[in-house]
Amino acid sequence: MEEKPRYSRVSDILDLAVYMSSKPLGITINEIAQRYNVSRRTAERMRDSLTCIFSQVDEIETKDTQKHWGFINYSISQLVSFTPKEIANIEQCQRRTTNKEMKEELSKTIEKIKSLNRKCLVNTENNIEMIMQTEGYAIRQMPQYKINLQILEVIREALHQSKKVTGIYHNKKRTIEPLGMIYGEKIYLIAKEKSKGKEIYNYLLHKFKDLKLTNETFDKGNFNLQEYLSRSFGVYHGKILNVKLSFSKELAQEASQFNFHPTQKIIKEKDGTLTVTFKASGDKEIMWHIFKWGSACKIISPKVLKDEYKKYLEDVMRNY
Repeated sequence: MEEKPRYSRVSDILDLAVYMSSKPLGITINEIAQRYNVSRRTAERMRDSLTCIFSQVDEIETKDTQKHWGFINYSISQLVSFTPKEIANIEQCQRRTTNKEMKEELSKTIEKIKSLNRKCLVNTENNIEMIMQTEGYAIRQMPQYKINLQILEVIREALHQSKKVTGIYHNKKRTIEPLGMIYGEKIYLIAKEKSKGKEIYNYLLHKFKDLKLTNETFDKGNFNLQEYLSRSFGVYHGKILNVKLSFSKELAQEASQFNFHPTQKIIKEKDGTLTVTFKASGDKEIMWHIFKWGSACKIISPKVLKDEYKKYLEDVMRNY
């Protein structure tokens, strides 16, 4: 009997075991190839190597046309541990959030993770403390809004079960069909409102009161949160603009390393300047971002955005 070809990089195999174990419906060969940036044949070797080590890895039945591979009635939790750096990363996120309730929830999550590393907890704590003392974040000026964790739980359950919620928003009782949430300086609920038809709106989560889950379900249709987000520059949606910006040669290098939008295209001009183009809605957030670059950034097109930006600058200068 011919021996199965094996993939020899142990670190990748162990990582693949953790990755596969985290997916209840298993993973495909294409997902392995994409995650590790390898050919399909190498991805198959990695799968074969894993099945040689873990007999519990088998094909999982799904409705998908592709074959899925995963762990059957088995947990590799004893093989999983968290490094001080990984825990410190989460602690940094906990320190950065300005929401008190979210800060408390993250703190409890960190405690649970640390409890899994109990055998080497003292050494882990010392390393985490060293990392936290030598790494930090600059102070950011941002609003602080109190969001009740019970509201978050209601929304999460509504999203999971496709159920409508009712609540008070701007002193008006509304029936909302939640589609997703956006986390940023503020938390936005992406949803439809029963009385407004099929349009999708952004709601500030902290402005809801008396939010309750109903037993009434709704159809999300083909809504995709990532596709929805990719159409805007920030959280605001409107008419899609074909934006073209020019950055001075002094800041061209810095701008070339900046992620403006998923649709962006960057061109280095012969005169040393940088041209950035992208398609997005949210003219206000585009202007606010351009303002941060000062005179180093100019709007080439569209004209409507250029005119709006001029008016914005004129309004600002009237106060001085």
